Amino acid sequence: MTLKTLLILTSVFMLSGCDMLLETLEIPNPAKEQAQLVTEGKAVGSACRHAGRSLEDCYLLNPESPKSAIFAGWREMNDYMLANSLEVVPSQLTADRLPALSLPDNIISEGGGTPAPKPAD
Repeated sequence: MTLKTLLILTSVFMLSGCDMLLETLEIPNPAKEQAQLVTEGKAVGSACRHAGRSLEDCYLLNPESPKSAIFAGWREMNDYMLANSLEVVPSQLTADRLPALSLPDNIISEGGGTPAPKPAD
């Protein structure tokens, strides 16, 4: 084996593990982080639709997720539910079950399911 061939093989071998090297050295990878945010946002949107939550509530409950990803997941789940005649699984969020969250009163319902209307003063 010539020196040139050995250098080429070594370079290919080293470059094939760049992602693992970046993770090992904890070097940020913006493209990978963005892809992860989009994937999580789609999962959040899908879960919101399955729970019968509106898009606006889903956006409010998940401000760190991209709105476009939430919408894409919500729409995909909506299409899936319509095609397969699936019913909404009502949310079980109640104020007594989530005391640590500081959400507006109209987001957390009294008995689960549809959010309770905000009382008039």
